[in-house]
Amino acid sequence: MIKPGDVISYLEMCREERVNLQRGMNFRLGKYYSVILMSLRQNAPYSDRIEENGKILIYEGHDLPKTKGVSNPKILDQPMFNPGGTLTQNGLFFEAAMKYKDGLSDFEHVKVYEKIHAGIWTFNGLFKLIDSWLEKVENRKVFKFRMELLNDYGNMIQSSITELDHNRIIPASVKLEVWKRDNGKCVICGSKENLHYDHIIPYSKGGSSLVAENIQILCAKHNLSKKDNIE
Repeated sequence: MIKPGDVISYLEMCREERVNLQRGMNFRLGKYYSVILMSLRQNAPYSDRIEENGKILIYEGHDLPKTKGVSNPKILDQPMFNPGGTLTQNGLFFEAAMKYKDGLSDFEHVKVYEKIHAGIWTFNGLFKLIDSWLEKVENRKVFKFRMELLNDYGNMIQSSITELDHNRIIPASVKLEVWKRDNGKCVICGSKENLHYDHIIPYSKGGSSLVAENIQILCAKHNLSKKDNIE
C-alpha cells in the first residue's frame, strides 16, 4: 500500500490505481475518491501551487486536447462541457466543489500524485475538494480548484486505505533537491527500492518540511524502524 511521501515509478502509481493513468484529472477513478496528477516543476503545463505551508493545494484545470481544429489550447477557455454536452473533467470536479459549498453533498476525496522527475512520482496524500472558480489568465478563463490536506484517511469509508499520520506536503523544489543530493537512494543502506521522503526531525516535534536539510530519503525498512524518533 502506497503511503504519503512514498517515491514511486509511473508503473507503481498505475498499479496502485489499477488503471493506466493517461490524464491529469480523474474524477471518481476509485469508488470513493478521485485522482489528480500534478507538477510544480519548471515548464509544467499547468500552474499548480501549494499554499499555507503545505496544507492547501491550488490545482489548475485542464485545457482542450490538441485536435485537428484546436492547434493551440492555451489561447482558449478551459471547457466545462464536452461537444456532446456531458461534463468534462473540469466540469465534474467543479460541480462536486459547488455541491459541497452549497451543502448538498460531502466533500470529494482526492488522491494527489506529484511528478518530481522523469518517471519518478511521489504520493502527496489525500485531500478534500472545498472550492472551485473560473479565473481570467491572459485573456482566457481557466478553472482553479482549492483542496485541503487531510491529516489521515479515517474519512475514507470502506476504502482499503488505513489511517496514517500525514505531515505537511514537502515542496517540489525541496523534493527535487533531496532526490539529487541523496542520489535517489536510501541514505542508510543505499537501496533504490520502496523509497520514502522522511523528516529527520519529525514535523510533530517541530521539524520543517520546507528545507532540504530536514528531509532525507529512506527505504521502507529504515523508515519504519525510525518511526517518530529523533536520531
